[in-house]
Amino acid sequence: MTRRVFVTNFNRNFTGVSATAANVVRQQVDRYDLYLVGQPLPGCPAPITLKQARALSREPCIWHVRRNTEMRAALWARDVLRLPVKIVFTSAAQRRHSAFPRWLISRMDAVIATTDKAATFVPHVRATVPHGVDTDLFTPAPDRVAAWAALGYGGARGIATVGRIRPEKGTDHFVAAMIELLPTLPDTTALVIGRAAKSHQSFLNDLKSRIAAAGLGDRILFPGEVPAAELPALMRALSLVVQLPRYEGYGMVPLEGMASGVPFVGTDAGYYKAFTNAGTAGLIATPDAAAAAARSILTTGFDKMAQAARDTACTQFSAQAEADGIARVYAAL
Repeated sequence: MTRRVFVTNFNRNFTGVSATAANVVRQQVDRYDLYLVGQPLPGCPAPITLKQARALSREPCIWHVRRNTEMRAALWARDVLRLPVKIVFTSAAQRRHSAFPRWLISRMDAVIATTDKAATFVPHVRATVPHGVDTDLFTPAPDRVAAWAALGYGGARGIATVGRIRPEKGTDHFVAAMIELLPTLPDTTALVIGRAAKSHQSFLNDLKSRIAAAGLGDRILFPGEVPAAELPALMRALSLVVQLPRYEGYGMVPLEGMASGVPFVGTDAGYYKAFTNAGTAGLIATPDAAAAAARSILTTGFDKMAQAARDTACTQFSAQAEADGIARVYAAL
């Protein structure tokens, strides 16, 4: 009998958590009687409502949750409505949760940690399963130069950072690195992909002022958010991904670039060091050294590192491997 699984996605915004959930759901649809609950995810079944999920949970089933609101809804279904639900929570945070999330997590039937470090901050860990990237969706461009030209940003090649524009994500580190790097690479354009919340508008304005003062307003661009459906085309057109956060729970952007044949430079955050595959697929650098690391990749041995990036994503960090690890946890429940 096929196990019924409900995967919750209550956030209207497409976040890193959304991306990881979508990657797995696309791998799970043929394995389970699976329902997405809440908000839509690209390439996934049309979602049902929370009310419908409860109505379909009269027989033993699994609810896979990833956020506080989703844990609360699952606990209500199991403990208040007394539905035969087993709750699985995926935890990527590499720091201690606050009191209320800790209580919620303590009530889970099983916890999946994405890294060994993340596992040290949560109870009930049944498995450590790294997030994986959809290597069928994120693929290298047949002609990287043509793919970049088609985007219309200018220059012969592109570098990008992807994520919310705020200090925690290190957007200021990226801008500083590009102000140092781009004068030495006149054919290169840098993109800051993402948006700033109202609370971070002054942070964004300061970044733009620094770029203008450096005379790089036409080469460090802010296109805003890129819809999830358009992200694979952007990634495969890039020559380098640069992610310099002060904190990252896991970090999918380097993997999406790697699967697209794009190496990366990153700070020692999230799971980035493992992604580098001993420096063959990317480089770890301090913010002050990021420009030099980027220059070395782009000017020395780029093709070899681009191929290693793709190979590492496919062999070590695929969404299929993540789905297999999750399946073992489901089976144990």
